[in-house]
Amino acid sequence: MAMTSQTSCSSMSNHTKERVTMAKVTLENFYSNLISQHEEREMRQQKLEKVMDQEGLGDEEKGLRRSEHARKETEFLRLKRTRLGLEDFESLKVIGRGAFGEVRLVQKKDTGHVYAMKILRKADMLEKEQVGHIRAERDILVEADSLWVVKMFYSFQDKMNLYLIMEFLPGGDMMTLLMKKDTLTEEATQFYIAETVLAIDSIHQMSFIHRDIKPDNLLLDSRGHVKLSDFGLCTGLKKAHRTEFYRNLNHSLPSDFTFQNMNSKRKAETWKRNRRQLYSYSMPDICTPNIFVLSFKSLGSVRFLCFLKSLFSPRLERPAAIPIEIKSIDDTSNFDEFPDSDILQPSVAPVSNHTEADLKSKDWVFINYTYKRFEGLTARGGIPSYMKTGKR
Repeated sequence: MAMTSQTSCSSMSNHTKERVTMAKVTLENFYSNLISQHEEREMRQQKLEKVMDQEGLGDEEKGLRRSEHARKETEFLRLKRTRLGLEDFESLKVIGRGAFGEVRLVQKKDTGHVYAMKILRKADMLEKEQVGHIRAERDILVEADSLWVVKMFYSFQDKMNLYLIMEFLPGGDMMTLLMKKDTLTEEATQFYIAETVLAIDSIHQMSFIHRDIKPDNLLLDSRGHVKLSDFGLCTGLKKAHRTEFYRNLNHSLPSDFTFQNMNSKRKAETWKRNRRQLYSYSMPDICTPNIFVLSFKSLGSVRFLCFLKSLFSPRLERPAAIPIEIKSIDDTSNFDEFPDSDILQPSVAPVSNHTEADLKSKDWVFINYTYKRFEGLTARGGIPSYMKTGKR
């Protein structure tokens, strides 16, 4: 009986191995989501209590605020169960294009709110081994609740594409500003360098590394302040953010399956081959465990440079160096012109070697990509006043 069990495990097909890994990832994601949802709800409650204490509200007013907050939490749970898709948005214009997809200005049909929709082709993500990067991008946008990072409200997927629905920043990017102005004043240069340093520091504090800082990825909001965007090359400390994790999924079986029907010599060889993977947190041979400590020190030292020192005392709270002129909520005058494309047409085949059958068989690597932010589903897309963060 034992021999039969060992034989069946050793002769397990790649399909069965993939199903085992898929079940493992699905269960991990399910319980991880439960924990994070509970923590987020607790944090929102604590934030509400803190704001009410700061405003010095009486018991009656606090009770009304708590009741309103509880109603919104209930509404949030109900709306989270509704399916969000491409049909809920109207495409207005292409405002950006990259190697793996494009960014469109869209309007949500039920609320009229305007967003930036980032569209990524699944086939290209698989072919170019970008699954770990897009997972890291989605995760940091979920975790980030900062003035320095573009806010994501929703993420979802269909058979062909991944979609990120983010706030639309009408100021354009730093590259466009530099091309318009040609030369910045010393004061403006100080301002933008200082805000960029604070933005990078904010994502390092969340244990993520951007790895693609350039003027094109520094966006400007309607007031002219800097926000980091495009985390397509970002990475974090989770295994799911590493390319090797998805490259070796078929071999990442539980140890009971891996070591059955092996003699002692083969077990030792297998352990030696996999030990670096078992004991590495992030990127062996590229980044050391001290990367975040070193980056913190280097960013900290930048604050004390004579060129920037005055801007960091005590906090960077001042008007933007260059005001942004916005004529309407869908003003795209600060973006380049791009021709329309057929990326949203389901009949168009993706530019890759992956067929639709290949996509379907590997689609499970995008499990848990869907996300809905509390502020996006309550108050019909508006942010409750007591949930807003302070000024810069």
